[in-house]
Amino acid sequence: MINVKAHIPNTITCLNLVCGCFSIMSSLNGNLTLAAIWIVVAAIFDFCDGLSARLLKVTSVIGKELDSLSDVVSFGVAPTMIVCKWLMICYLQMNPMVRTPFTSYLTYLVFIVPALSAVRLAKFNVDTKQTENFIGMPTPANALFLGFIPAASEHVSILCNYWVVLFFAILFAILLVSPINMISLKFKNFKLTGMNIARYLILLVGVVLFIVFRLGAFPLIIFGYLLISIFYHTLTKWEVL
Repeated sequence: MINVKAHIPNTITCLNLVCGCFSIMSSLNGNLTLAAIWIVVAAIFDFCDGLSARLLKVTSVIGKELDSLSDVVSFGVAPTMIVCKWLMICYLQMNPMVRTPFTSYLTYLVFIVPALSAVRLAKFNVDTKQTENFIGMPTPANALFLGFIPAASEHVSILCNYWVVLFFAILFAILLVSPINMISLKFKNFKLTGMNIARYLILLVGVVLFIVFRLGAFPLIIFGYLLISIFYHTLTKWEVL
């Protein structure tokens, strides 16, 4: 008899991967907003697969590996396609004097994102030190930052600049494998103490930014998440908190 319950988490993980594929197809069709929204849906499934496994109290030998493979597609390849398409649009808006074939080839540097996303996920699978905090930018956060750059450009005009977008894509790719401690948003309790203060602050900033900027808020939210994480861990290091 087939144990249906045992397959639910892995099925949800596969839905994450499928959403990543939908995002890639949307990017190829030129619909970057829809492509970014599919990444959000993928992130929801990514959260739900682990939650369902815990609630159903089921484990899977392939679950962890399947999760990482899905994340490479949804949070590595998918946002890279969005940024790549956006860079091509920005390239066409550049001054013709600097719009050279060499400049266009620099666009493909963004494929460092899926490569380092894979490295980040592989390290996470074997690292036992990332229970309370993340070491390096989490791949879903990086995907939301990069995937919504076109939407955010409506509010932050500098994100229409080819060089700025390329810089941020490479910077956040490097942050994936950096030793920076990033706050995990998984609450063990809801007391207003310690790291929970930083977690509540991140959520509050996120809600406010989303109300003001809508879909364009995601890069700002992730940037705020980065700054709050650095600030919190700097204070903790010096035992201020």
